[in-house]
Amino acid sequence: MWFQIALGSVLMMGTVVLAGLTVWLLECLMGRVGGWFRRGRAGVKLMLGVMAMSLWALFTITLAVWLWAFTFLHLGAFGTMEESAYFTLVTFTTLGYGDVVLPQGLRILGGLAAVNGMLNIGILTAILLETIRQLRQQQ
Repeated sequence: MWFQIALGSVLMMGTVVLAGLTVWLLECLMGRVGGWFRRGRAGVKLMLGVMAMSLWALFTITLAVWLWAFTFLHLGAFGTMEESAYFTLVTFTTLGYGDVVLPQGLRILGGLAAVNGMLNIGILTAILLETIRQLRQQQ
């Protein structure tokens, strides 16, 4: 049990650091192109900004899912990477179909993955909406 909690905590911290780094990179990018958003046609630029931000959020979540999936595969929870990635994605989104489940000795880790997914998706959604709000104010 303690191993699962420790490993899950490390993985959660890793994905939060990953999200933080991507937010920092986004801030750097916005500092460079912020003036571009204030000039000219607002509609097209807002659409491009929303598309770029959405892809950024998906990329960050995908990296977190792969990190957890590789961990589950390495621990021997699943036989294939496809099964591991599928379980992680279903867990991250809290769908929990139940068609693929963890062995009894790793169930706590699965719960921590679900918490991590909710946290990451929540953080990234908040950042996405705040960035869109700022872009709209600048136009």
